[in-house]
Amino acid sequence: MTTATSRISYEIRSYFRAPDAVFFTFLFPIIMLALFSVAFADADQIRAVASSGRTISVDYATYYLPGLVATGILLSGTQSLGVDIATERSDGTLKRLGGTPLPVLSYFVGKIGMVLVTTIVQTALLLGIASLVFGVDLPTDASNWGVFAGVMVLGIATSCVLGIAISALPREGRRATATIVPIVLVLQFISGVYLPFTQLPDWLQNVASVFPLRWMASGMRSVFLPDAFASAEPGGAWHLALGTLVLVAWLVGGTVACALTFRWNRKDS
Repeated sequence: MTTATSRISYEIRSYFRAPDAVFFTFLFPIIMLALFSVAFADADQIRAVASSGRTISVDYATYYLPGLVATGILLSGTQSLGVDIATERSDGTLKRLGGTPLPVLSYFVGKIGMVLVTTIVQTALLLGIASLVFGVDLPTDASNWGVFAGVMVLGIATSCVLGIAISALPREGRRATATIVPIVLVLQFISGVYLPFTQLPDWLQNVASVFPLRWMASGMRSVFLPDAFASAEPGGAWHLALGTLVLVAWLVGGTVACALTFRWNRKDS
């Protein structure tokens, strides 16, 4: 545990010393929220009809915030870890670590601890900017924050194991970004982050519902948006229980994939 703790500190320092990682993972959701909020500042608010028949509206900053919180989790876990580990495997870093007394578990704890810390800081900044700069009303109900914490913790765990597993795809570190980033980017567009989910074709909704980001975004929308906006979800409900099952399934499957695919050396070493 002492070694694992020191690895967390090392990984955090390395993360913030890489400008591309800071921009494309840490700052990306914050920049996107600012862009959407400014671009649609004069546009009509987004409306939904409550069960009572009353129309409820929110501004674009409020509407996009939940999806960008979920996106930040996926970027920090899946994209950041996938690219980072693939690069370390390609440049020989993992091979050198494999020749030291460093346990594999301590290596993983360092990576996952880095994701946990950076995601918490990123989310806190995102919520703070949304509230203080763009006037987004944050939830005041403790139950909503309980759902937020549950989705966030489960999302971080799932994203981390998927990042470790997907790092085995690029055969070279220089191809890691070109291999992993497009996958994450496509998931953002089909998971209801930038477009209303029910506006997508039914077959694309079904494809997106297989992947975890769709359920993380839906879970976050249940926290930050009024209940009336559940009508914009498939079936007119948030489906938190189903989303939890999907995330747990990916967590278990990703863990198995990590155990089967992770190695200190490249396949051709």
